[in-house]
Amino acid sequence: MYLELEHIRKTFGDKVVIDDLSFSLEKGKLLCILGSSGCGKSTTLNIIGGFLTPDSGRVILDGEDITNIPPEFRPVTTVFQSYGLFPHMTVIQNVIYGLKFRGYDKKTAIEKGKRYLEMVGLKDYENAHISEISGGQQQRVALARALIVEPKLCLLDEPFSNLDAALRVKMRLELKRLQEELGITMVFVTHDQEETLILADYMTIMNEGKLVQMDTPENVYKNSSNEFVSEFLGLKDIIWSEDGKIMKVVRYANP
Repeated sequence: MYLELEHIRKTFGDKVVIDDLSFSLEKGKLLCILGSSGCGKSTTLNIIGGFLTPDSGRVILDGEDITNIPPEFRPVTTVFQSYGLFPHMTVIQNVIYGLKFRGYDKKTAIEKGKRYLEMVGLKDYENAHISEISGGQQQRVALARALIVEPKLCLLDEPFSNLDAALRVKMRLELKRLQEELGITMVFVTHDQEETLILADYMTIMNEGKLVQMDTPENVYKNSSNEFVSEFLGLKDIIWSEDGKIMKVVRYANP
């Protein structure tokens, strides 16, 4: 497997936040970690990204144990809810920021930055400042900045939560298109079941720091492992395509 978490445990004081968490993910796949607030999903993402160190267990990426490697030295990028863009820089300066640490000269970096801006539909905004573009456009800048360094793994912590409903739907489709086009392995944290259905190759459901079920969205929804999963998902009518992808959510069981 490409990404492996082995028996991860994390406590804050007396509280166990992650309890013996293990799972693995193939290269080029998108995993959604789904769960309610406080279930440990963001802590898990921060452990993978290196922003938190587990009390025990290992994180292995492409055969390398990265558990104790600082985040800045991991082949991993993260897109947070707040985007973390530099307001004093232009759009393209934000996008190419990470390339200067990878030996790119300015001309080559700008050329690559323009390609990635085109990928995310912002080719006409390269010289705009962050304050001059919308929230949705800022989200695209953050995504381009994360992808341009060609990481082995891209982490996303509820990156669409600040967008309105219509824009969230559009960005989900854009993200999935880019992920498949570039073949990048991604881990996406969300509490949104429908978002998981649209994005995920695999989904992991967490509860109180434990892994409850991991499988393809179709298998999880059709074969929930226990009553907690069934009640948490709450989706009643779903239309699936022949390749196991969601085509339409008809309605929720508990609107």
